[in-house]
Amino acid sequence: MAVICTTCGLPEDLCACGDLDKDSNHIIIRLETRRFKKKGTMIEGLDPKINNLESIARDLKNKYACGGTAKEGYVFLQGDHRDTIKDTLVKLGFSEDMIELH
Repeated sequence: MAVICTTCGLPEDLCACGDLDKDSNHIIIRLETRRFKKKGTMIEGLDPKINNLESIARDLKNKYACGGTAKEGYVFLQGDHRDTIKDTLVKLGFSEDMIELH
């Protein structure tokens, strides 16, 4: 009996989910000002179906020693990390061409 993919519902030999990995995202990194003029780095465009946002947020928070959160489609880090976040995301496996810095 053929194994069925839980993401797309197709048999495993016809499944294309593996091809739709982290390279299919268009990631936008921007600085956002929140309450009391506190700055934070917003990473948008992450697909929660493909990427585990909690794991990405945990890795980034440990790397930058800051607080943050993972919500639907974005990761928010406290503080301005725009200068080094692109290199860190590339090390996590994202394509450099898909990362846009604002």
